[in-house]
Parts: sequence; structure tokens; C-alpha cells
Amino acid sequence: MIEKFKIDIPEEKISKIKDKVKNYPWKLISDLPSWEHGTNLSYLKEICNYWIKEFNWKVFEKKINSFQNFKTNVDGIDIHFIKEEGSGSNPTTLLLMHGWPGSIIEFIEIINQLAHPENYGGNKEDGMTVIAPSLPGFGFSAAPSKPYGPRKIAKVLNKMMTINLKYKNYVAQGGDWGATIANWLGYDHDNFCKAIHINCLTMRHPNGPQTDEEKKWQEKFDNDQIIQDGYRTQQATKPQTLSYAMMDSPVGIAAWIIEKMHGWSDLKNNNIESVYSKDILLANIMIYLFTDTFATSTWIYFGRREEGGRLFPKDFKKINIPTGVAIFPKEMSEWPPRSYVEKIFNIQQWTEMQSGGHFASFEKPDLLVEDIRSFFKKVKI
Repeated sequence: MIEKFKIDIPEEKISKIKDKVKNYPWKLISDLPSWEHGTNLSYLKEICNYWIKEFNWKVFEKKINSFQNFKTNVDGIDIHFIKEEGSGSNPTTLLLMHGWPGSIIEFIEIINQLAHPENYGGNKEDGMTVIAPSLPGFGFSAAPSKPYGPRKIAKVLNKMMTINLKYKNYVAQGGDWGATIANWLGYDHDNFCKAIHINCLTMRHPNGPQTDEEKKWQEKFDNDQIIQDGYRTQQATKPQTLSYAMMDSPVGIAAWIIEKMHGWSDLKNNNIESVYSKDILLANIMIYLFTDTFATSTWIYFGRREEGGRLFPKDFKKINIPTGVAIFPKEMSEWPPRSYVEKIFNIQQWTEMQSGGHFASFEKPDLLVEDIRSFFKKVKI
């Protein structure tokens, strides 16, 4: 069954969140002014002041509701998704997937560009029907009864696309966890998922790096992750403990998420607002708060560890469906050499962008849309 869904957050809930922000005990926080220590105190106070006095969630609620929103049950999990029918005579169906700490808010400015290119100087026949779900445990989707990793979530979303929505085939795109899920769709469900486009690489070949260039990349990656790994280790091992601290603290959740938005983006002069407005940062944070999903959104890290971590299975066979790769220079971790990536995927498009970071749909929406469109035109199904 597929049911229409509309977001309507009560003003009382919005007010309660703002009251908690207003009453946060700032005096107890020591000021370490550099972002290298974590979320900058002065900036967090600044955005929280804006949050209390000026931020208007209803603007974003209206934007999300301008699309058709639905819920459908897959394996006992109520999955929320946006559906925008593409223009043209035979639009390809695109499963568009976010990651952590993102949400469907990442896509509100690109869904129409993908579905209706004729409104943005493009060709109507290039329109794609966009299906953009909230991942299980994220946002307006329910959580499974226990942590699911990306491979299991891929199975859930493939069922949604083929059984609930009755698509005979589709293509998929994602960054962060959305890219990882796309990998598993290509690996396990290539009888339905006919091509993938990714702007992040989290999975690894079980045989490891082989060339000197690949080994040098692996060494650099391992060194870079020493500072990055704290949040990931916590979420992959003890997510329940973290949830007790976070669930009653909007400021805590904001700090946890904003740190990643700052650290993984292509900023000018270390200024987070050179890329993101306060409004878009807060809209994304508010989705976690309204839906009480901060805790369950972290479960995917625990689930991936149970599934085997970054490595594909030892008997891995190359993902043969066409794959498009968009590389943004300020990605959270540097991409491997192309020789390594080609051992995993059947690469049909490899684009190295001049700017942008991890949150491509926020940072460089036009570049991302152009790359998605050009790739799927080549592999139109």
C-alpha cells in the first residue's frame, strides 16, 4: 500500500525545541576557538541565536510539501519518499539517496532540475522520474527493529522500487551512505538496478591496493582518518550510549552535525557560510529533531560493521552495471586512483570537479545535476 503523506510539524513542537536552545547552559562550555577542536563555540552561539529569533521551519516544510510525498511499508518499515514524475515521453526512474548527517532536504533544489530540465534550459526528453526516500531510521521514515547496514537497506529499497512501486528497472544515485547503498544495489540487485552514479566512495576491494600509487593512497587515507574517525567509531560501536546524550539536546545535535558540514565542505576562508546559509543548516538539523531520529540514523554505522565494514566480500565479483563517478576535491576522504576504482566498477563516466565537497547537492547542485544527467543519457534504459 502507498499512502499520501504531508509534513505538518505542530508549532508547539517547534517552540519546545527553540526553548531548549534558548536555555542551553553556554557558560559551562570552555572556549577552544579553533574549528580543529570541534564545532566552534562562537559560531554555534551565533547560529543558535538565529535559530531562536529568525529561523522559520515552515518555509522548508512548504518546499518539501510542494512535491508529492508518500509512505509505504517494506518489510515492516514505513518508508517515506518524494516522487516527482519526469517530463518527456519515457523518463528513466532515478532512486536518489542521501546519507548521514543529511536528509531529503539535500535534494529540494535539484529534484525539479532532474525531473524537468526544460525549465532550466535543458531538453524535456532528459527528464527523470525522481524517487527520493528518507533512509530507514532517518527523517520521516521509520527505523527497523535493530540496526541495518547499507547492504540490508539496499535490499529494502530495491523491494520498495520493484514490489511496492512496481518499477521493472531503475537507476540509482547517491553520496555518503547513498553511494554505499548504490554500490550494493549494483552488486546484489543488478537485475533491477541498471546503472549507478556516485559522488563518494566508501567501499573497498577485498584484495586491497596493488600498485605503488594505490598503496600510497591507502597510507594517506589511513593517516587522514586518525582525526576523522572519532564520530564513526562511536556510532559503529556504541550508538545507544551516544543517543542518551543527544536526544534531549538540540544544541548537541546541531554541534555534532555542523562539525561535519564544516569539515567536509569546500569552504572559503574557513567560513561555513561561504557554502551554506544558516537556514539550510538548521532545516537539515530540524528534521532530525522533529522526527527523533538522530539515534536511529547512527545505526547504519553499527550495521555496516556487522556486515563486514568497508570491504566487499572475499569472493567479490566486479560490479558490471554502468557506473558514473563524480569526484569533488574537498570530499571527506580522497578518492583512490582510478586504477583501483576500476577494479570495483564498470566506469563509463569519470568526472573530476574543480570545486565542491562531500555534500555535492548542497554545494554544487548545478555541477552534480549536469553530471548525473549526462551519465544517465549515455546509459538510458
